[in-house]
Amino acid sequence: MDFCHLHCHTQYSLLDGAADIGKMMDKAVKDGQKGVALTDHGNMFGAFKFVSEAKKRNLKPMVGCEFYLVEDRHKQQFSRSAGEKDNRHHQLLLAKNATGYTNLSKLCSLGFIEGNYQGYPRIDKEILVQYTEGVIATSCCLGAEIPQTILKGDIEKAEKLLKWWLDIFGEDYYIEIQRHSGLEQIDDTGMSQEDVNQVLLGLAKKYDVKVIATNDSHYVEEEDFKPHDVLLCINTGQVMHEEKRFKFPSSDFYFKTKDEMSKLFSDVPESIDNTIEIYDKIEELDLARDVILPAFPLPKGFKDQGSFLRHLSMEGAKRRYQTITAEIEERLNFELDVIIQSGYPGYFLIVQDFTSTARDLGVSVGPGRGSAAGSVVAYCLGITNIDPIKYDLLFERFLNPERVSMPDIDIDFDDEGRAKVIDYVIEKYGRNQVAQIITYGTMAAKMSIRDVGRVMDLSYGDVDKVAKAFPSSKVSLNEVLKGDDLSDKAKGSLNNEEKQMAYQFRDMAQQENETGQLIRLAQKLEGSVRNTGIHACGVIITPDDIRNYVPVTVAKDSDFLVSQFDNNVVEKAGLLKMDFLGLKTLTIIKDAVKLIEENHGTEIDIEAVPLDDEKTFELFQKGETIAIFQYESPGMQKSLKMLKPNKFEDLIAMNALYRPGPMDYIDDFVKRKHGQAPITYDLDEMKEYLEETYGITVYQEQVMLLSQKLAGFSKGQADKLRKGMGKKLKHVIDEMYPKFLEGCLKNNHPEDVVQKIWNDWEKFASYAFNKSHSTCYAFIAFQTAYLKSHYPKEFMAAHLNHNLNDIKSINFYLRECKRMDIEVLGPDVHESKAKFSVNTKGQIRFGLTALKGVGEGPIEELIRIRSEHELKDIYDITTSANLRSVNKKCMESMAAGGAFDSFGLSRAQYFLPFEKYDTLIEHSLKFGQLYQNEKENAQNSLFGDITDQILAKIAESRRVELCSKT
Repeated sequence: MDFCHLHCHTQYSLLDGAADIGKMMDKAVKDGQKGVALTDHGNMFGAFKFVSEAKKRNLKPMVGCEFYLVEDRHKQQFSRSAGEKDNRHHQLLLAKNATGYTNLSKLCSLGFIEGNYQGYPRIDKEILVQYTEGVIATSCCLGAEIPQTILKGDIEKAEKLLKWWLDIFGEDYYIEIQRHSGLEQIDDTGMSQEDVNQVLLGLAKKYDVKVIATNDSHYVEEEDFKPHDVLLCINTGQVMHEEKRFKFPSSDFYFKTKDEMSKLFSDVPESIDNTIEIYDKIEELDLARDVILPAFPLPKGFKDQGSFLRHLSMEGAKRRYQTITAEIEERLNFELDVIIQSGYPGYFLIVQDFTSTARDLGVSVGPGRGSAAGSVVAYCLGITNIDPIKYDLLFERFLNPERVSMPDIDIDFDDEGRAKVIDYVIEKYGRNQVAQIITYGTMAAKMSIRDVGRVMDLSYGDVDKVAKAFPSSKVSLNEVLKGDDLSDKAKGSLNNEEKQMAYQFRDMAQQENETGQLIRLAQKLEGSVRNTGIHACGVIITPDDIRNYVPVTVAKDSDFLVSQFDNNVVEKAGLLKMDFLGLKTLTIIKDAVKLIEENHGTEIDIEAVPLDDEKTFELFQKGETIAIFQYESPGMQKSLKMLKPNKFEDLIAMNALYRPGPMDYIDDFVKRKHGQAPITYDLDEMKEYLEETYGITVYQEQVMLLSQKLAGFSKGQADKLRKGMGKKLKHVIDEMYPKFLEGCLKNNHPEDVVQKIWNDWEKFASYAFNKSHSTCYAFIAFQTAYLKSHYPKEFMAAHLNHNLNDIKSINFYLRECKRMDIEVLGPDVHESKAKFSVNTKGQIRFGLTALKGVGEGPIEELIRIRSEHELKDIYDITTSANLRSVNKKCMESMAAGGAFDSFGLSRAQYFLPFEKYDTLIEHSLKFGQLYQNEKENAQNSLFGDITDQILAKIAESRRVELCSKT
């Protein structure tokens, strides 16, 4: 008798399902099942992975969801006094075909967008009836509306409900029966699960509805019951020994075999057969597709995106190069032909649109990052700001003309302006076409140990001891504990001390005590999906409503849509993903430039700083690179002092070399530069591309260029070689070597030398860096170094401003200011602005926002009143400021932080009793309030001017009294 599971929860039923998709499917294959269903609670998070994993195993994936069904999805308030509550019923739906999948996706999305209440994405029948095409429905489990109605004893209503479902779904509606031990007495109803089954079977017979047997599967093996119980405790915040807590009634909720299910339902054999009927009804889904680009609106006069891209590129080339040489024109035409033939002109148009708009909005855009900087088209469009031709950056490193895949252009924006760009994209393409990307937080080894320890109600100290006994985050619990010895990966990645810890940890796991139980349970739960979050920078743009392509949820604190598929699969699902990256350094540069203009009246075009500036190179040569982007570590400073860079290319190389592996070559690089070691080339022909790095292969691009020159490789072959060596793909390396050797011999290069070159490349190419990326970030570094060397005070003030919430960093940069003989003064109510600033004497003054409790409102008030009159003491503040803004907490923060020191009193005096008040600050605030009230009354009096004079004298007498008493 054949059977397939149609009611399965996985780890994506967050903290309610413990089944790993792969393990569940492996069991299905082993048992001879032809397909398996996914029906997680309220979401379709795992759908793409589920379909992909099923295809690998030649299983038919049946995608569904167990929805939360309510009477009114819009209702968000329930009156306890009126006995109201959010009655949620479970409802299982399966996608019969691609249309059904889209409809489930829309229902699931609407559950989050319109029906989300206390974390439950809810739908109702009003919305359900709009999306029934291609969908199969069942009566579901005991938590569904018909079984719940039966449990209440209202069989007539249950029958009426069944008729409604049959009217909507017809032959695609099935009665679902389940049999789990522990459900002999349900919620004091006097009924068992089997009693409900018998009523359901009667209704099925009466209305000629087919019956299916399912098991409410929440974990793979029966022995997984306890780890699953731990998950439930983590979910509800309870501990395992609590009697009255949410728990499953038995260990029956596992992925049973065909034989187990057939025996369990031997009296209703058709219920087993009918699972195969549903299996046959369901068409196999393929959720993978090529990326679908949103339509980019074309101006009049252009027939297609390719012609418009060519026009913009050529116009941009005129601006960038003034004179378009044959070399530039050839490179442009080559790139444009590849882009257009690949079908990606729209992608470039979209990116150039929002980068151009960003600049118009005053948002700083980085010079580029990654391999995209190798594109002359991107440079001419203004997407990147580094000339690829000048620095030998390769387009084929970005887009291989012989093996085209979706290009990936990541853009850096200043971190404060990034949101403006995203808002523009939403406005341009529509809120329903733009989404952020979900992330899944999984339980790593130590988190798993700590979670299980809490649930077991063990002491924090005992659990902490076990967690700290685990050797390293580089390995998993499985890699340490599974099998008779450490895994090969664990042995390869752990040092000797860590290996010793790992073996001791294995011994702990074998113990028959709470510690051993804790570790074994943690091992079972490692990797479980614990929560969701939002990808830091990824944004999806779709051609039309995103729900036509992927189910979505919503961000917690906004109405921004979020894809239910994570970053690993969104592009495979056909979604255009853009990375809008916030880079703090760009904001620091932007603010420093603004401070320079304010203080010196000098406008700096930071994109045009001279890359041969001697003063900037002196800073690098001395290793004075604290606060310099990418170059501030002590090791980097030491290397720079040795290297003494005097050209921009040296900085590009050092950025690439200073990382594990290539670091070993820094010493030789330095010696060659300074003539302490000979600069040699295996072949004279290699000098053209290795001269700038003193004969040492540093960049991936050098390998690519040399393979073309020495062996006649095509651009595509060169990139394939780069990728094979960089990722240590042995099969690719083995395939490319004979071709490389043949090409080199054909060009009359000696075989022994060719062999040496290849061996050197194999060794170093896995470390070789992307020159495009290194060049872009060296350029940002040079910008910061230029500002530090020429305008050190403004640059350091900007740096301090963007580390306000990190006291460790503040102290670090204050020490650098001291080394540079830059005086940094504390906050002062007479001079301080909101942020760190540079005064007319060239001193950096603390900003008032550095004081806890002093926000923008109080600062605006202080700046206003000090522009109107001199501040002689705190009474000048309290008699003039809006005291709802400049309140007691704010005044105390300023006094304690030293902002009032210039008034001549010690900080302690502001907190001592004064007259009948607890502190001088309280007295001043009360006096200020009375003063302002009297002044307001005087303005409505015939004697306003006289009253003002009297009030002024009273205020002055207060000051005299203050001085005498303090």
